[in-house]
Amino acid sequence: MTKRKTIPKGALLVTSYEKLETFTAKFAEGHFNLLIIVGGAGLAKSQTVRQILGGSALWIEGSATAFGMYQELWKHRGRPVVIDDVDALYTDRAAIRLLKCLCQTDPVKSVSWFSGAVGEDKGVPRQFETTSKVIIIANDWKTLSENVYAVQNRGHLIFFRPDLEEVHRKVAQWFWDEEIFAWIGRHLHLLPGITMRHYVRASELKDAGMDWFDVLLSEGFSPKTLLVAKLRDDDSYPDENARIKAFKELGGGGRSTYFNHAAKLKLSGKISPVDVLLQNPGRRHAGRLRVVGGAE
Repeated sequence: MTKRKTIPKGALLVTSYEKLETFTAKFAEGHFNLLIIVGGAGLAKSQTVRQILGGSALWIEGSATAFGMYQELWKHRGRPVVIDDVDALYTDRAAIRLLKCLCQTDPVKSVSWFSGAVGEDKGVPRQFETTSKVIIIANDWKTLSENVYAVQNRGHLIFFRPDLEEVHRKVAQWFWDEEIFAWIGRHLHLLPGITMRHYVRASELKDAGMDWFDVLLSEGFSPKTLLVAKLRDDDSYPDENARIKAFKELGGGGRSTYFNHAAKLKLSGKISPVDVLLQNPGRRHAGRLRVVGGAE
């Protein structure tokens, strides 16, 4: 089961995609000098930012070195900057020093790198000015030092934690498999750790001719509850007695065990199977795997 993340100190809790999109849109309009978006993996944080900023921003992956960042900032000075998957930069003092300069609240920031690796003869100056504004996207954010806190203090830190219903409604905008989508919607209350990535992984297993339910076992779904759910979704069984017999034969246990797990399935969540429908069922959207497969 995925551990529930703690809200970082000083962060504003955001629980809806609409609010996340509003923050990003206001950044795109130039209202924020620095926006830090923190939240669990598989929630489409990066994709949300990409959709709103389009191709206007310089995108720096978290695996980039501090010097590599400096070079890119020089080449693309003045453009909005998105630093994605920044988790690994916490222990990089050079990167934190660079971010402190880049995220200054002044309209024009002075960024410098004093080493033999730079110089006019190498095509990169030791110092330059830029008006770039910055978004940092991370799965975690810890103020491990005063310098990290100084970066945070220069902007707006939001902690994105949508509930399962909010994620499910967002998935409806791009997911393609009606069977998987409807089944997950009916059993959200039994899937506390599910993210967008699970929908895609389930679809991949199904396309491969394998049991797509298996992807749910890693997130706290009881194997016996899952077995009951699968049997109840199988129309080939004429009645409940036939399902109970199959449950016993598959090693689930006796009649009482079957009904104990069936009771869990009746504790339905907020979402009705017909309440949320796929917007484009059956049509796999190009590029959507990036939403859930990359650093989020």
